[in-house]
Amino acid sequence: MAHSHSHNDSPNGASNSESNNAETHRVFNQPTPLENHNAYRSDKVLQHYVAVFGGDPNKDILSNYGALVGGELLTAGFAANANKPELQTHDRFGHRIDQVNYHPAYHQLMSSAIAAGHHALPWQNTASGAQVIRAAVEYLHTQADPGSGCPLTMTFASVPAIKQQPEIAKVWLPKILSNQYDGRNVPYYEKSGVTIGMAMTEKQGGSDVRANTTRAIPISKPGAGQEYEITGHKWFCSAPMCDAFLVLAQTEQGLSCFLLPRWRPDGDKNTMFIQRLKNKMGNVSNASSEVEFRSAFAWMIGEPGRGVRTILEMVAMTRYDCMIGSASIMGLATAQAIHHTGGREAFGKSLHEQPLMQNVLADLAIESEAALAISFRLSKALENINETHEKNLFRLGTALGKYWICKRAAQHTAEAMECIGGVAVVEDNVLARLYRESPVNAIWEGSGNIQCLDVARAIIKEPEIINSFYHELEKATSQYDIFDSQLKNLKQQLTIKQDSVQFDESQLRRLTESMAKLWQASTLIQYSTNDVAKAFCNNRLQNTNLMLGCLDDNTDFNAIIQRAKPHV
Repeated sequence: MAHSHSHNDSPNGASNSESNNAETHRVFNQPTPLENHNAYRSDKVLQHYVAVFGGDPNKDILSNYGALVGGELLTAGFAANANKPELQTHDRFGHRIDQVNYHPAYHQLMSSAIAAGHHALPWQNTASGAQVIRAAVEYLHTQADPGSGCPLTMTFASVPAIKQQPEIAKVWLPKILSNQYDGRNVPYYEKSGVTIGMAMTEKQGGSDVRANTTRAIPISKPGAGQEYEITGHKWFCSAPMCDAFLVLAQTEQGLSCFLLPRWRPDGDKNTMFIQRLKNKMGNVSNASSEVEFRSAFAWMIGEPGRGVRTILEMVAMTRYDCMIGSASIMGLATAQAIHHTGGREAFGKSLHEQPLMQNVLADLAIESEAALAISFRLSKALENINETHEKNLFRLGTALGKYWICKRAAQHTAEAMECIGGVAVVEDNVLARLYRESPVNAIWEGSGNIQCLDVARAIIKEPEIINSFYHELEKATSQYDIFDSQLKNLKQQLTIKQDSVQFDESQLRRLTESMAKLWQASTLIQYSTNDVAKAFCNNRLQNTNLMLGCLDDNTDFNAIIQRAKPHV
């Protein structure tokens, strides 16, 4: 970001008076950029939730990564987004190579994140707090560059699926769990570290993967762990330079899951052909592609015909990461808005001392904290996923959180841009990138309607899940009347629906939103300050104002703003 400098000496020997007359203006009343700081140490809200959910707040990994994110990785994020990935289908001699060339900044981002364990920390270290620490690494990394988070998330989420096939896991997991990044286009067995992508979506199906037409034929004998040839087309394959991809394809037994490597075990290039890269409005540093498989080599993961069930754990993990990513976008947007308005005056006093601006800033702060709170609550649930309550909360919470947080991010970043003003729409301000990025997570891994249908499915098919959800919410009762009454209303509403085993599908967004906001309120009541919890309950559960900046006059704006203010 450019800085303006005042000069006492004039160029070319001109007098000071001549120089001053030639100048049209001097730069003043502009804040310093929020850069060259420790993104973890300056974020008191993030530190708070790392601590309350069991991660060691003094972990060097977070402080070290925060320094990178607030410094060189912030710069790398701008460079990676200014220089889009480019597809090179053939080398200069005419050989098909299907190579995506990235700017060096992208490789810097990937290497730094993998060294910090973004892709694998909880699978490498089962000590208490590992899931929370890893979530914080993702939260920080997203603020440098959300795009490179895509292959990191898929690599992280692939582990539970690949573990279902022990003989495949024995070969691949040591490389997946490595902290070494290797971006070369070479066979996986020549690398000490690999990344994993996924290719499920087809043109005709979208989220309805059962409409897929890609087919898999066994090379010798069929079954789990066996070798297959896959033929078909995938409409979206994100991060096509990953070393292998989890793919869904039809077999005689039905839709099945496969691990398809970019290079075959015999050293030949696999017959996976990149047709084109998508020209996306956001997520620019990450390459998303259309691919074609022409009898491509793959191993079956899990049982034939059980592909959706096999892949579900991966999908749950990626949806969880969408929550963290969108919460991170909102967290940085809030920090940028508060920092900017604190360094700029309007109408005779600092912008963030203006009552109406304070209302907006405080509202941005409680929205981003509520998103962070439930995301990290699920990190804690993952720590204890073998406990029934935590498993049920994660099952329902990923659908609720994916729906609500990822949708709120777009409105939130737009409001943060308004706080900053015209400068925010200029491409060298990070808010412009955050705004373009904000709708992506709401669409990827199942859009809003898919999440709402999943909420209804969980409630109908697994009644114990809603009981676990009630138990989680009940931890926060007897403190705010509005919360208690809204929880009572939800229970009555869902009892009627469960008894009839029938939901009015057209009203599922209302139900999902109500459940998500009650869960956020419960989490804030339990773990945040009274100022934040009170403001959230009074203005999210009771008021019906749809715009940010409509908090009631009982809100302590300054206390909330100071809590969210970046401490640099």
